[in-house]
Amino acid sequence: MFSSPRELARELPFRDGNAGFSLTLKRNCSISPAGLAGVFAALAFVVVAIGAGFAFAGAWLVLPFAGLEVLLLAAAYVLYARRAADYERIVLDSGRLTVELAEAQKTWRCEMEARRARVCFEEQRVVLRGAREQLELGRHLDADTRARFAAELQKRLRN
Repeated sequence: MFSSPRELARELPFRDGNAGFSLTLKRNCSISPAGLAGVFAALAFVVVAIGAGFAFAGAWLVLPFAGLEVLLLAAAYVLYARRAADYERIVLDSGRLTVELAEAQKTWRCEMEARRARVCFEEQRVVLRGAREQLELGRHLDADTRARFAAELQKRLRN
């Protein structure tokens, strides 16, 4: 299942500390929200300029449709930007496991005792179960990496 420990370390960058580890899983976004804002501004300028050109030429009905196009483009940008910074941070320090989930500008934090935490891999999902909590992890990973992540997390929690 594992090719080599070096390959796994490249895919899952666990940061080992003196008493534990830290891992942050993020979405694989090809462009940052700031970069996308620049692209949006350039596209909006071009669309409005073309619409204004047609309006000055006498085809004034083009301008409202250009405005509608810019509005829809802005809505798509906002939907993308809200989820682009989602992440999962898993930290083991001094026997305490802390999981921080950020999703659509909301952040949840859950702490549990590492010895009692169980990692279950069921139906292509990684579920971390504590005494009172149940969290799904690895949502930003592909299926193969998610399986490796579950095995590695289970191993590190037992050490």
